[in-house]
Amino acid sequence: MNKFSYLLIFCLFFGLVSFAQTGTLTDTVTEKKVKVKIKSSDIVPESSRLMWTGYKPLGQHEGEISVQKGQLDFQDGTLVGGEVTIDMTSLTCTDIEDQATNGKLVGHLKSADFFNTVDHGTATLKLKKVVPYGEFDTQSDKSTGELYKVVADLTIKGITKEIKFKTNLYRYTESGDYVSVVARITLDRTDFDIEYGSGSFFDSLGDKLIYDEFDISASLMVNTATFK
Repeated sequence: MNKFSYLLIFCLFFGLVSFAQTGTLTDTVTEKKVKVKIKSSDIVPESSRLMWTGYKPLGQHEGEISVQKGQLDFQDGTLVGGEVTIDMTSLTCTDIEDQATNGKLVGHLKSADFFNTVDHGTATLKLKKVVPYGEFDTQSDKSTGELYKVVADLTIKGITKEIKFKTNLYRYTESGDYVSVVARITLDRTDFDIEYGSGSFFDSLGDKLIYDEFDISASLMVNTATFK
């Protein structure tokens, strides 16, 4: 074998090695994915509100429930999840002025006929899937608005049901660290074994009928400066 043959083999060998190394490096770079960290911010209970409205043929009642604690999760600034713990023992009625009548209704709602707050002092809402689908005009130069669709697990009286709802997120431009999430959620109380006065289970209730569906209006405030 002459010198030219040895030189040709030498060049081919190192050429193949170089190609193999280049291909491996390219694959490595291609497969590498940048992961954006999920950041959580605590809900501010004293700046958050949960309002309930229950309905019956002759009218309705309404009141409030306190947020005990919770957090909302963000990824690259977008809402992606969260969890809220609700203090069911804080349930109040705001539309009945007479204290005796008010106390009677609240006591009944906290009893085993309804939410049984002695045995189930808290309820939880866990956001499983959050999908952004646009923006909205807040009609204010002090905030911007984002729209989300949410799939969540709601647990009341130890019973967990999947619920779906839409929510509006407000970003406040003057105090940039604050974000609020606002939603109106319609629930069926019989999903959580609350059957008292339900026309779905009892006949001839007359004016004692209480509709199965009730509404929760939620406004949750977080301070994103507390990201963790």
